[in-house]
Amino acid sequence: MTITGAGAGIGRAIALRLADEGYAVVVSDIDGDAAGKIAAEIRDRGGRAVSLAVDANSPEDNRALVRAAIDEYGRLDAAVNNAGLGAPPMKLAEVDDAAFDRAVDVTLRGTFYGMRAQLEAMADAGAGAVVNIASIGGLQASRLLAPYIAAKHGVVGLTQVAALDYAERGIRVNAVAPGPIRTASFATLPQERQDEEESAVPVKRLGEPADIAAAVAWLLSEEASFITGVVLPVDGGSLLA
Repeated sequence: MTITGAGAGIGRAIALRLADEGYAVVVSDIDGDAAGKIAAEIRDRGGRAVSLAVDANSPEDNRALVRAAIDEYGRLDAAVNNAGLGAPPMKLAEVDDAAFDRAVDVTLRGTFYGMRAQLEAMADAGAGAVVNIASIGGLQASRLLAPYIAAKHGVVGLTQVAALDYAERGIRVNAVAPGPIRTASFATLPQERQDEEESAVPVKRLGEPADIAAAVAWLLSEEASFITGVVLPVDGGSLLA
């Protein structure tokens, strides 16, 4: 299986969880050294993993990632498209082209490029499962985050279209929509903002990267074999608040 954006945070947690469950993993990140460290960590735990530096916004890199999985392990059974970028908070009229393009290029276009390469390989094999990492921001609006919200809504749309297009080929496509998650980037927020975010979650705690990894593992498993086109919120009830 392949995963993008796996050098830290949610991506790292997913890679480790899936390796622990027996997947042979190609760990990728735009930071090749970070990807290599995660692959080494997996091998140290008794798992199988190799690494590759991948720019999610590159069609060639995404094709190379799929080829690496097939060359190393013989086939591509599963893929997780996790790479994404946000944008500084600002009102829509203040967003410049560069900020919008950064969010859309990596988060949406990167997911598209990844899925295109993955689904081609899986269709040839007649089976497979893909999980995209969306966001509850792909299911609702949020002030001051136009590029991020637009990109994540796009990921939701791609997920659902692909689920319909490839269901008859034996391929399932789903997404996980994280809510507030305790990651290194979240930790850079002012403490007051962190406290506000946590108190707003109905279950009164932040999610952990392991919570997202558990949801991804389930959606890829045979236990979810009758599930496709679903966007699963993992958000402590935030969408309901």
